[in-house]
Amino acid sequence: MLDDAALQQILDDWADWSRQPANNVPRGLVEQCVLSPEVVTVIQGVRRCGKSTLLRQLMHSHRIAPDHAVFINFEDPRLVNDLDASLLDRIYRLATTRSNQRLSFFLDEIQNVALWQKWLNTQLEMGSGHCFVVTGSNSQLLGGELASSLTGRHLRHELFPFDLDEFRYLIPSGTLEQYVCRGGFPAALDFPQPERLLQQYFLDIVEKDIRERLSAKSSRPLQAVAKMVLESVGSELSLRRIAGSVQLSPETVSHYLQACEDAYLIFSCPYFAYSEAKRVRHNRKYYAIDTGLRRVISTTGGQDLGKDFENLVYLLMRRRTAEISYWKGKGEVDFVVNGEQGVTPIQVTYGEPQPRHYDALEEFYQHFPHANEAVFVTPDSLDKLPAMTP
Repeated sequence: MLDDAALQQILDDWADWSRQPANNVPRGLVEQCVLSPEVVTVIQGVRRCGKSTLLRQLMHSHRIAPDHAVFINFEDPRLVNDLDASLLDRIYRLATTRSNQRLSFFLDEIQNVALWQKWLNTQLEMGSGHCFVVTGSNSQLLGGELASSLTGRHLRHELFPFDLDEFRYLIPSGTLEQYVCRGGFPAALDFPQPERLLQQYFLDIVEKDIRERLSAKSSRPLQAVAKMVLESVGSELSLRRIAGSVQLSPETVSHYLQACEDAYLIFSCPYFAYSEAKRVRHNRKYYAIDTGLRRVISTTGGQDLGKDFENLVYLLMRRRTAEISYWKGKGEVDFVVNGEQGVTPIQVTYGEPQPRHYDALEEFYQHFPHANEAVFVTPDSLDKLPAMTP
């Protein structure tokens, strides 16, 4: 167990890092995050999408004085033997002993600390008066049996890799095709060998955020399942098809896919129907967290610019709503968004719309005659999409 002097040194080391200017691409999420002693601000997102940098930007945007901020990343290897609620108690004690002012605690990768939700709930119950911002690399950060600890006491935000506007802020001359091919992971855009870095990200996500969480013996079958999904974005995938390809049971594949989703590596897109029974009878489509990462993991056959553009459109919508589905009869409607203004079918094409797009929509309207006017998304109309999402 670390003594107080060693723990204080770790806090000082991270404080020095957090005080460095955040001259990076400004993230839009900064404006949405409210720091309040009444609630915990929770920021979730895939590993290496910029959560730590976002915390630094929050410190600067809220003009938090360096001696009023406490920053620590719980993936620091020096903390590996102390990751429980008592560590949070000691950090809190060391910080509040030094200052009698309101403090803002920035707790990065909090999912590594056992019983962290209950500890934070206690701080809110006692009215500590301090602000708490936590990040994690798992969508189930607030799930499980501890979920009720912070019910009604947290504000949840999701952070993604750079979108196209953020990509162009960093690379003003960047084109849509370059963005599709390179993706939006911040560090990879400045790295001399981005493909190798993205491949390492994939391995780290599978190992640290999926295998360890599942307590699986090997990463190989997990990698095989994830790779098959990444190569098949925008296509329906059945559990049995995946299971047959990787020699696993459908039940195990389902478990692995959910873990990949929890780690923000992939997203599933269900079939659209008002009936739950109809929805579950159809296979899901899947999309990758990042088109650049998908391309370095996929074989040559999986590198379809049209599918990557469809993936990009999905991510653009997913930033605003999780109510995204697809529909299929004789033809297919790429996406269906069910929002406050009703149901909107969306067709995505990298080139000009084809007869098959219109035929599928005609069939869709036969089943859903009161749906909104369809939206066609092409590279030229991409900027019009946000206005129609919920």
